[in-house]
Amino acid sequence: MNESQVRSADYNEITVPPDCAGLRFDAALARLLPGHSRSRLQAWLKDGLILLDGARAEAKQKVHGGERVRIAAPPEPSPADAPEDIPLPIVYEDAALIVIDKPAGLVVHPGSGNTSGTLMNALLHHAPALAGVPRAGIVHRLDKDTSGLMVVAKTLEAQTDLVRQLQARSVKRHYLALVHGSVRAAGTVDAPLGRHPVQRTRMAVVKQGGKAARTHYEIRERFGRCTLVECRLETGRTHQIRVHMASIGHPLVGDPVYGKAKSGDVWLDAFPRQALHAFRLALVHPLTGAEMAWESPLPADFAALLEALREA
Repeated sequence: MNESQVRSADYNEITVPPDCAGLRFDAALARLLPGHSRSRLQAWLKDGLILLDGARAEAKQKVHGGERVRIAAPPEPSPADAPEDIPLPIVYEDAALIVIDKPAGLVVHPGSGNTSGTLMNALLHHAPALAGVPRAGIVHRLDKDTSGLMVVAKTLEAQTDLVRQLQARSVKRHYLALVHGSVRAAGTVDAPLGRHPVQRTRMAVVKQGGKAARTHYEIRERFGRCTLVECRLETGRTHQIRVHMASIGHPLVGDPVYGKAKSGDVWLDAFPRQALHAFRLALVHPLTGAEMAWESPLPADFAALLEALREA
């Protein structure tokens, strides 16, 4: 199939989100289309079935975010695309958006070791029309064990608008995080992030070749061996708050990757996940232009931990 045939064929169109900036094109595609293997995506690229900004592109070509991807390859059934009747805690929904209060433990979209039981599968059951929107409308992610607010686009137009808002950093995302140690004062961590040079499943502050990342934090409450902080993201890099807070000597309580093995506090050491909750989300509605905001209360396990610390 040549380029003119691709343009005239039925296709899906995706905008590369900002969190894919710096990735190889095939790696970005693998993230955008988790239901398909990278080898299949590379074959579609080679055959001219996927275009980047209207032209053929190589798998190794880097993307910057904001490019338009056209896919003329026929969709193939995948477990990742299967609707599943999984409860969705929806806090708002209209014709363009769904705002979800994601519980800890729910994986956002399928990947290695998680081909079902994800938020994507739940969304496809709740709103079957999302099968026609890339990634079932998901425009940003929360880690599996992070709880809190996420926005999902119900149409291609809404998804494109939200991606642009994320690129413009006009989507406001606030988190509550319980971190080890006594944080002395409010501050900002401005440190680029990238893959750890040795442990490739981890992220790290990377001075050469890292992606710009900025996290603002302020103190909400102090305890004996930890501090409750509010973090506000300017960028949305993978594991950003977890890595940034660890980089200044205050890793998140319960973080199995970037945290402490033992702190000496029975309550902190018993907490089974990173103590991180996305409690506030604000954006401009893609259709109406109205400024909208939502807040989520702390989940029961996080709230119980704070109460135990207050009473200790």
